[in-house]
Formats: sequence, C-alpha cells, structure tokens
Amino acid sequence: MAKTYLEPEEVAKLEEAAVYLRDRLLIRLLFRLGCRVSEVLAIAEDDIDFARGTVTIEHLKVRLKLSCPQCGTRLSKTAKFCPGCAARVEKTVTEETEHKRKRTLPVDRDTLEMLRDYVHNGGPVKVNGRNLLFGITRHHAWHIVRECADRVGLGYLVNPETGELRGISPHRLRDAFAIHAVRVDDSGDGLRLLQEQLGHKSIVTTMCYRKVAGEELKEWAERLWSGKN
Repeated sequence: MAKTYLEPEEVAKLEEAAVYLRDRLLIRLLFRLGCRVSEVLAIAEDDIDFARGTVTIEHLKVRLKLSCPQCGTRLSKTAKFCPGCAARVEKTVTEETEHKRKRTLPVDRDTLEMLRDYVHNGGPVKVNGRNLLFGITRHHAWHIVRECADRVGLGYLVNPETGELRGISPHRLRDAFAIHAVRVDDSGDGLRLLQEQLGHKSIVTTMCYRKVAGEELKEWAERLWSGKN
C-alpha cells in the first residue's frame, strides 16, 4: 500500500543513493531546511553564515494585479462589472508585482559541515555575478531526486487530500520535513515555529501537516467505539 509521505530514514537512503556531493547536498537541504526547491536553488555562498550556523532564504512571488481601465479600481479574476464605476469589464489592465520575503533559518551541525566541504571544494557556480550553490534548473533538481528514488526503490506516494498517486519530487522532501517536525512537536509554539521555517503566510496552511501527521480523526473515531475514554 502506497504511503502519504517519506520517513527520515527513507530520505537518508535518497542521500546515500546520490553519486555526487552536489546531489547529496541538494537532497539534504530540501529536507533539513524544509524549503521550496526554488528557494534552495537560489541559495548563494554569501547567504550562508558559518559562524552563526544559519542560511538566509529569499522567497520571490510574482503576483498579477488586475484593475479597471476606466477608474483603476482593483478587480477580481472573474469580475464582469467594475465595483467602482459599474462599467462592463471588457479588458483589464494587468500589472505584475514582485513580493520578496526573507527568513533566516538555522542549519544543523552535520549539514553545516557538508556545506563547508562543498564550498571549500569549489562546488558553487557563478551565475549573474552570484556564487549559487547549485546553478541548476528546477527540472534538473527534480530529475536528481527522482533518479535517486528509483535507485533505492521508493515508489509513489498518495496525496492525502485527493488520494491520487504522485512521484517522489523535491516538494515531497519539504512535506517530509514538515511531517517530521509535527510528529516531534505539535504544540502551539511548535506549529508557529514550523510556520516560520516553511515560510507560510498563514498558520492554516501549516496546520494541514498536523492533520496528516497526527491522524487525529481516525484515532478519535476509534476511541468512540472502543469503550475507552
């Protein structure tokens, strides 16, 4: 029966299956930091503070702002009439806006040493004037994770929301981190810290991992008919 998420031991097997230090470090950071693949691929050498044992993550989101060409009122994607001037919306004015958010994350000692060795051995790649740790595309990163999963025989996972099967990918490592963190500490403070680590704007998004990790509903239902309080 397919599982819903990876266990830490299975992620360790993915690391061991990596042929190159770069690929092993990629898998390690995706899991140990719980970052999005775009965030990990954007990490540069100067984002790492070896003295403090931290790495600075920058998350960039591009949003589309739709507005009425008559009065400039902001519109929803499905608006047919402008709420400001009541004009029929035939064509909207579209504007792209960038939102940058930064967070500084702690790095465990073993991962920090791996980063130190990687940088010392000339791993970073210069791209647009910055020494990026990896210098590869999202597709390449996905291929690395999938290839390692194939080597150790890790198959598909079940999406807990839809029940559909999905392959092992960089985002599944982020999920594995979140589930592991919730199982270790699902207190209010633990969830708040996890929200900060994952970079979630809303705690509601973080709470989804608590539901998957704890399986509270199933346990609650079993208690209803077990005769135990």
